[in-house]
Amino acid sequence: MHPEGQPQEPSKALGPMPTTDDEIREKYLERAIRELNALTRELQACSHCPRGQTTPVLGSGHPQADVFLLKHSAVASEIEEGVAFYGRSGSALMKALKRLQIDPLAVYGTLCVKCPVGDPSLADPACVARVVEELAIVQPKIVVVMGPEALAVLNDLDIPLSRSLEPRPGEIQLLTPSIDALYVPNIDESLDDEDTKRAFWVAFRALGSWYEELPPY
Repeated sequence: MHPEGQPQEPSKALGPMPTTDDEIREKYLERAIRELNALTRELQACSHCPRGQTTPVLGSGHPQADVFLLKHSAVASEIEEGVAFYGRSGSALMKALKRLQIDPLAVYGTLCVKCPVGDPSLADPACVARVVEELAIVQPKIVVVMGPEALAVLNDLDIPLSRSLEPRPGEIQLLTPSIDALYVPNIDESLDDEDTKRAFWVAFRALGSWYEELPPY
């Protein structure tokens, strides 16, 4: 208890508040890293999906990326390494990003179904819904949705203020008032045939125009 009229001192001393834009951005980045690390631990400890002894395939990239890549489920190379977009798809995307002059450090990639189950439909819906948490942490400016399965999942998620997206490849759409979206074919199904490669590239290169117009802040 404190005598009447005597100001109550804070129970814990507060550190200096960030004052510059760089300090503020650093604080937001530190928080995003902490939150993604916490999400990683929760996913690794989750037992809702029938994945046995295998580990979940986790997102990778910058914790506050402008570009958020979303694929439906993992392929063998991603399951082996436990990292989304590892292997052929990651290498192809790196080449495409370089060609479009997009900084790879501005990109984060993840999966709808993070647990390597034989049938992705067996994944627990609550686990799939963790994509909403990733979006809230990363706070991207655009989501690149790869393939009809990922699009169906994204449209079914409870994202605040979101709109349903259409499967219109190469067209920038509005997901929320602050997040754009770009639908492209599934990259894993676009690497073995010239026609599918071309279809992916034609749709994906719209990201380059979008990125070029992004304000420098």
